[in-house]
Amino acid sequence: MSDRIASVERNTLETQIKVTINLDGTGKFNCFTGVPFLDHMLEQVARHGLIDFDIHAVGDLHIDAHHTVEDLGITLGQAFDIAVGDKKGIKRYGHAYVPLDEALSRVVIDFSGRPGLEMHVPFTRGSVGGFDVDLFSEFFHGFINHAKVTLHLDNLRGKNTHHQAETIFKAFGRALRMALEVDERMAGQMPSTKGSL
Repeated sequence: MSDRIASVERNTLETQIKVTINLDGTGKFNCFTGVPFLDHMLEQVARHGLIDFDIHAVGDLHIDAHHTVEDLGITLGQAFDIAVGDKKGIKRYGHAYVPLDEALSRVVIDFSGRPGLEMHVPFTRGSVGGFDVDLFSEFFHGFINHAKVTLHLDNLRGKNTHHQAETIFKAFGRALRMALEVDERMAGQMPSTKGSL
């Protein structure tokens, strides 16, 4: 399988974003978004997914973080779509349960070619680390629409908002890692009876 690396730039009047990912990395993480809690969450994805991230984002944070967070989800989704290629030989499906103290989350992903998001995360507070938790939905919508994946995010229990978010992002990284692994038994075949994804 060829190198699964992609670089994408997105430049609008609201944001300027550059992303480079390596799906077969070691979890190297170089990131600046101007939104510290988001950086902390993305580092979980890199570390637990063993995906190298190089991200630089400049956005209109003087308004709020909405455009930066949403556009970063879009740009990362585009990068994943390019890096994964034709999907031949990958496991396609991934899932993970991750606990953190009282919190427990489950994430399930399918590189189906069909965008879909089911997000059931009853955050106990409206913000954490100065970050509006409503923006997580914007991030994941941007990601699934451009990575063309089906994604189910469920926080099964939790009282601490930081823990709820962190378990979601750690599980997201681990589910990505599972789904993107090369399955030797597939021997380069498409993981679908349709013959395409």
